[in-house]
Amino acid sequence: MMRVLGMVALILVGFSAPALAETPMEKGLAIAVEDDRRDNGFVDYQANMEMILKNRHGEESVRYLRTKNLEVKNDGDKSLVVFDKPRDVKGTALLNFTHKTGTDDQWLFLPALKRVKRISSANKSGSFMGSEFAYEDVTSQEVEKYTYKWIRDETYEGMECFVFERYPTYKNSGYTRQVVWLDKKEYRQLRIDFYDRKNSLLKTQTFRGYHQYLGKYWYPDEMFMENHQTGKSTLLKWSEYEFKKGFRDRDFNKNSLKRAR
Repeated sequence: MMRVLGMVALILVGFSAPALAETPMEKGLAIAVEDDRRDNGFVDYQANMEMILKNRHGEESVRYLRTKNLEVKNDGDKSLVVFDKPRDVKGTALLNFTHKTGTDDQWLFLPALKRVKRISSANKSGSFMGSEFAYEDVTSQEVEKYTYKWIRDETYEGMECFVFERYPTYKNSGYTRQVVWLDKKEYRQLRIDFYDRKNSLLKTQTFRGYHQYLGKYWYPDEMFMENHQTGKSTLLKWSEYEFKKGFRDRDFNKNSLKRAR
């Protein structure tokens, strides 16, 4: 009799186990936290970029940029993006202060007007310099900026991936949700689908040519953003990554925008 009761107890324990399993929301958050953990500690870096804009007719225009980034303890990263070519955009610079919670701070320096313009929270869904990247796309994507939901695991581009949704917590986002494909082995973003405020598919971003730096950090050679609603696209080609350059807070302020050349 005691043996039977013991077996019943084991069966009941077995049936109660799923109640302790992660919910899709908890699993989605855990994936995002681990992804963030793996990217921490790079300190700072600089890189060059080539931005290729293509309209719906296939006509291209090219811009050349450089960026520098600084990791900030207990907050989001700081970044400065400067346009070098062509002449009509030369000297234009964007300064980002990303925050874990609340609205990011962004300032744009327009050399033709010789003034610094603050990007308001209501305009962060707007196009960054005519590209298919919005202002909110070009800041660091802090974990706290979203809530999460794991959807499924699947193979994408020959790699086993987590597929999860993230929902912006800031009210002025241009997106209702984003669907992210993240490879399970190295936690590299491979694809993001962006859904607009009407919950229709707006854009898809894909990442190509990952390389590992400092024996730990994975960064892509290319980021491609395709707008499904307009037929336009933007390709960012990254090159010449250099880490631990010794950047300081003073390299990322409104005065540095005007000094950027």
